[in-house]
This record gives sequence, structure tokens and C-alpha cells, in this order.
Amino acid sequence: MSTINDNVISLDYSEEMKNSFRDYALSVIIARALPDVRDGLKPVQRRILYAMSELGLDPKKPHRKSARIVGDTMGKYHPHGDSSIYDALVHMTEDYSLSIPLVDGHGNFGSIDGDGAAAMRYTEARLSPGAMTMLDHLEDGLVDFMPNFDNSEKEPVVLPAMIPNLLINGTTGIAVGMATNIPPHNPSEVIDGTIALMDNPELSTAGLMRYIPGPDFPTGGSIVNANDIPALYATGEGKLKVRAKAEIENGESGRKNIVITEIPYTSAGNKTKLVESLVALMKDKVFDEIYDVRDESSKEGIRIVIEVKKDRDINNLLNGLYKKTPLEDTYGANLLAVKRQQPYTFTLKTMLQEFIAFQEELYTKEYEHLLKKAEDRLEIVNGLIRATDVIDLIIEILRGSSSIKQAKLCLIEGITDDIRFKSARSEKEAKTLNFTERQADAILAMPLSKLIGLEILKLHEENSALLEQIESYQNVLSDQKELYKVIKNRLRDYKKQFNAPRRTVLTHVEYTNYVEEVKVEDIYVLVDKFGYTKSVDPAAYQRASEDSLKEFVHVVRMKNNDKLCLFTAEGNLYQVRAQVIPKGRIKDKGVLIQTLCKVDKEEILLFISFEELFESQLLFTTRLGYIKLVSGIEFETTRSVVNTTKLEDGDEIAGLTTLSAADILAGNMKVILLTRNGLSLGFPLSEVSELKKSSRGVKGITLDDTDAVVFAGAFKPEDESFVVNGKKLSVRKVRCRKRAAKGQKATLDG
Repeated sequence: MSTINDNVISLDYSEEMKNSFRDYALSVIIARALPDVRDGLKPVQRRILYAMSELGLDPKKPHRKSARIVGDTMGKYHPHGDSSIYDALVHMTEDYSLSIPLVDGHGNFGSIDGDGAAAMRYTEARLSPGAMTMLDHLEDGLVDFMPNFDNSEKEPVVLPAMIPNLLINGTTGIAVGMATNIPPHNPSEVIDGTIALMDNPELSTAGLMRYIPGPDFPTGGSIVNANDIPALYATGEGKLKVRAKAEIENGESGRKNIVITEIPYTSAGNKTKLVESLVALMKDKVFDEIYDVRDESSKEGIRIVIEVKKDRDINNLLNGLYKKTPLEDTYGANLLAVKRQQPYTFTLKTMLQEFIAFQEELYTKEYEHLLKKAEDRLEIVNGLIRATDVIDLIIEILRGSSSIKQAKLCLIEGITDDIRFKSARSEKEAKTLNFTERQADAILAMPLSKLIGLEILKLHEENSALLEQIESYQNVLSDQKELYKVIKNRLRDYKKQFNAPRRTVLTHVEYTNYVEEVKVEDIYVLVDKFGYTKSVDPAAYQRASEDSLKEFVHVVRMKNNDKLCLFTAEGNLYQVRAQVIPKGRIKDKGVLIQTLCKVDKEEILLFISFEELFESQLLFTTRLGYIKLVSGIEFETTRSVVNTTKLEDGDEIAGLTTLSAADILAGNMKVILLTRNGLSLGFPLSEVSELKKSSRGVKGITLDDTDAVVFAGAFKPEDESFVVNGKKLSVRKVRCRKRAAKGQKATLDG
């Protein structure tokens, strides 16, 4: 409900939002994002092609600056940004996106690699032969025209497309609450399917698929779930698994090469990113089998070379590449288009039926136009033939008339007033004349050369030909079979013009899991006091001097297929795969540990390999005095981050000690705790219970509210001292008491 008071309009907010958003959504759906099911074009594409047609840019004419085309389109038909119009123009030139490009570009219009097009002032364009199938007969009144945005021009509601462009070239678009994603198809197959459906309107989806077995992408590749295509065509929705084409070749030094010669359609216009993703996987050691990656593509075609190390399972690697890289991707198909200003999801059959119905309408109007044109010409030819029979009388009328209007009136209505005749007989004959207005105009414009006998014979021959044409046109208009015959003949001509072999292979592949193949070797992981981390091989480590090794506060020996485990004071465990730790020399800086995992600013208490952790037990001690033993098996997980213990509010881990099975079995180890207030407590390790990692632990020492554990460790009988904050403390002078007792004053040694 709205009211008007003192020039202020009051509106219900929710109602206004609903109405405004509905209008906006409808505008996006109909006027911008979705194609018309008849010509398969979005409004901006249709307007670009029409503007180019109005500029006379047919395939035989020179190219014209893209800026001029964009300017005409924007100024006359499409009042939106010039960049969006130019982007649409560029897309229509891409032979790697469209089966039949609609614009012939001249200059830098980008590439399949992902390079952008040059600015519109540098490039030129004209219509392609494919576009002419959309624009031919436009001037014959086959489609309706509507006013443009400011009523200053007329533009076609739809183009008279003579080929099923929507299926052949496909399209993609995102509207409000809906999206379309129609894959391109092979022109010959689509035309064959259209003709088959015209011959047998009851043809099923399975029957149509004998002619249109599946999408055919301009980039080739393969669809590896071809068994799902019938469901896509029957419902209008489905997912296609598209895969690159790979070949195995012999490389250098006994290596094998995987050569990618065709990429998935989803990577068209992004080939560089695909190559970069392969290089990144090689550098990050996700695939240890890869020796090198090169892009050797040229004008002759795509060639991405993946060199594989010696004696590796190349088929297993290929399965891994398909699983973890864009060499295989999912194409979500959705056959959505606009019909009578409404969005519909079409099946393969209904989409072809809409095209056939559109062709019936177009060809009916075309033949009605041809029939009228032939009948108009026949009228004139008949008039000229009649005129040659009474040419002397007509000459007498012309010579006796004072104006063309007077002579024309005599020819049409037999009015002889004020015309001078040589005889009354001539005047009497003139009164019987009844030429039509068109005939009279043709007679008055007829040159004297038409009175030659040969020219008169040509008029009679043209008359006979026109009568045959009219009979043929009437036959086509009165018989649907004859109309279909004409449509099919022209479709066959287009099939010859745009015939191309199928590029995309249709197959159904059972997926094989990738088995990670790593040559197991020992490595040393070195971490300095700033957190810079790297790995070196054992030979490099053994050659290093003691001085150069002193700068590393953590040294972990592990396997290259293992994981480095980081335990923090906040009670978290972070895991880093050995393959992602950069290899280097002793003098190399390495990378910050924070770049390899999400440890951020947490204090790291322990670096350990998972293999060692799995065979050990960890002694946890918290600042509030809780203590427990946890088996390393507890920390087996595939997650990169996991919580290792339960902590009270304000508590954190004060000490973390790794104990081997032999240490535990010996039964003579001593646990020592030191507190902030200078207390110490020792007790046998055997008194510490083994608990789950999710438990809090048990009380190890009784503390005042102001005190906290600052050090915890486990020591063997032969250990004499330990260092805390640069001070040496005696193991023997820390007296053993019952666990959870009050500590004693720590005794410093030296």
C-alpha cells in the first residue's frame, strides 16, 4: 500500500524490494544472461552481429576497427559498458570456444593460453561465414523488429538463424537464481540429428543419439563418462568428465614422456594456468615421479611435455595427474534457454523441436516473400507483354498526352480526356485499357530496346519461368513435406560448408586410484632459530662442519616419504609432508616453517618424524602441573592439524619429552619438574599413567596460585645434570617425592 502526502510517497519496504528485485531478475534473465532458444544468441551477441551487418562487414569486405563496431553497438542497440560488448565480440572470434566462430578477427584477440585480447582500438573484425547463416534474408521480413532503447532505431527480436547455433556453439551464462551451460556439438552431427527428427518426429532420445552421440568440444580431449550422456540429453542437466588427450613417448636418457596434445574444454583460454599447476605439483613434490614439465605448444597445436623419471609407473602417474590436476575436470551441463520471454530447461529433443518450429516459421515467411516477389514480377511481365501487342496505341497515347500523369491515367483507367489521338478508333481502343499501376509504371519506364523481337521472346520465357516458380512456391507453402524438403536441402548445404571431423572422443572409463610412488631415501630436516627450514641428503649433512651445523636448533633425520610433526605449547600437532620441505644445501636459507603449515605464532616445543613418533611415547607436562604419558600411535591421522591434549583454561604445555620403548621398559627413569618460584620435584617415571591424548592428565605437582611449571623432563640414571635457561642443574640433587607433593627448592650445580 502506498500513500502520497505533501509530495512524499510512502511505500512498504518489503513489497518494494520484492517488486524491484523481481524486475531486476527478469531483466537479467531475458535481456542479458540467457540465450534465445531459436538463434542461440544472447542479446549482446545478437546486437553485435546486427550492428556489423548494418556496417556492411560481410566476409568479403575488409575488416573494420573493433572500436567502431563496439561504438555502433553501444550507441544504437546495447546501452551498457564498452568492455562487456568487446568481451562478447572477442568471445565470438575464439575457435577454441566455438565450433563455428561468428566473427572473423584480425589482430591480437587473445589465445587459448589465457592471453587477453589487445585493446579494441588495435584490433579489427568482420562477420564470418558462420555469422552469415544467422543474418541471410534478414531484409526479407523473416523476423520481427522492435524499437531500440531510445526508439531511434529498429533492431531484430531474433536473427533468422538457419543452423541450430545453440547446440553447435553452445553457450554459458549466469543469471539471477539460474545459469545456463550448454556444451558445443559437432555441426555435421547436429544437422544430421535435425534432419532425422524432421523425418521422424517420434524419434526418441536414444534414436537422436545415433546421430548426436554427445558434445564435441573444439579443444578435443575426451569425455570419460559417456554412459551419463543419455541422462543429460533426457533431462537437460548432467555432469561430464572431460579429460585431456595424452600420449606416451620416449624421452632423453631412457626417460618416458607424457605428451598432452589436447586439453579439456574447461581449460580453454587457461592453458597457461594448467601448465603452471603441473609445474607447481612438480616443485612441491606432490608427484615425485615428474622430472620436468615443458610447454612446447606452437601454431601447429598443443604440446605439453611431462618428463617422467626412470623406472616409474607412467600409467599410475597419469591416473594421479587426472585426479589432482585440471587435465581432468567436470563440466556441469545445463540446457537452459529463453522461450517466449520465459526460461526453460530443454532436453536434446525439445531443443531441436524448437529449432525445427523456428525453421518452419522462417521458411514459410521466406517463401511467402518469394511468392509475392514472383507474383509482382509476373504482373509486370504480363503488362509488358500486353504492351508490346498494343505498342502503337501506347506510343500514340504518350505523344498525345501533355503529362506522364495523364498518360498513366489512360493506361490504368482508360480515361482519354484531353489526349490527342490520330483517329476516333484509337481513342475508342484506349478507353478499353486497364493496366495495373505497377504495369503502367513499368510500361512508362520501358526502354525502346525492349521492342526488339529477341527481348519480347525473353519476356515470354520469363513469364513461363515465373509461372513455374509460383507453382513451386505455392506447392512448398501448401505441403509441409515439401517445406521440410527445402529446409533439409539447405541444411545439407550448410553441413558441407561447415563439415568437420569429431574432435572429442566419447568413452566410459572405470577410475583407477593413484598409488603414490616415492623412492624412499633418508633426509635431514634442519631448522634454525628463526624457523627457516630445509632438507638435505645424508651425504651433504655428513660433509658439513660442526660450526655450520651449530646454527640449526632442530635436526630431524627421517625418510622422504615420512611426515615432520610439530608439537606446540598450545597443544596442537602440525604435520608437514617431507616432499614439500624444500631441498637444498647446508648454506641455503630455506623457507619459514609457517609457510609449510599453519603454525603461525605458536611456540613449537618438539620437532619429530612421524615414524619415530609412532614407535615412541610422549611425556606431556602442563604449566598447571598436569602430567601423562601418551602413545605415539594416538597421533596417527591424515589431518594436517590436530589437537594433542586437553588443556584447562589458561593452561599450556610446559614440557614434552620423547621416550622410546626401551626407556619405558627399563623402569629406572626419573621425571623432574621445575617451577617458576624455584621449586623442584622428582619422581619415578613408572608412576606416570599412560592415558589417551584427549585426556587432561593427572596432577604431577601441587602448586600455589602464583606458581607454574616451567620445565619438565625425564632422565636416565646415568644423567648427571641438565640445563635450564643457561643454568646447569643437578639431576641427583632433585629429591624424589610422591607425585603431586609440594616441591623443594631447586639446587644449582656450579
